Amino acid sequence: MFLKPDYNLKNIYEINFEELKNQGIKCIMFDLDSTVMISKSADFLPDTIEWFNCFINDFEVAIISNNKSAEYVEKASKIAPCKVIGHANKPNPKVMKDYLKSIGVEPNQAVMVGDRPLTDILAGKLLGCKTVLVGSINPKENFPTKFVRALERSTIR
Repeated sequence: MFLKPDYNLKNIYEINFEELKNQGIKCIMFDLDSTVMISKSADFLPDTIEWFNCFINDFEVAIISNNKSAEYVEKASKIAPCKVIGHANKPNPKVMKDYLKSIGVEPNQAVMVGDRPLTDILAGKLLGCKTVLVGSINPKENFPTKFVRALERSTIR
């Protein structure tokens, strides 16, 4: 099925970076809210910053978010260990494509990591890169969000 991610993991911490490197991946693009940061918090968990430091020197890394708040994206940019791009309009892959072009990486050398099949994974598939679907970084999400997430994930089974 088109929306089926290449990898379906419990969370970002399960990503095997050595495997990605062996597959010729040069760039990793992450969604922001609920993927690498608790939604709307504009702050990283301490474990997440340590985790970034384990692979940030081995890949081109960017956070590509649909968030349209310039203030929020700027706040995240100030504390992120990589470039943060907002206003992405995923699942439209244009912003991701433009980013890859700016760093000289082909889509087949990139991976998109996100928590939403209908935005993050679809954008990656439309772009032609590998995709990694992860669960939310926030184990205490509210019920409506958990319900919508489960409903969205039912489209990939």
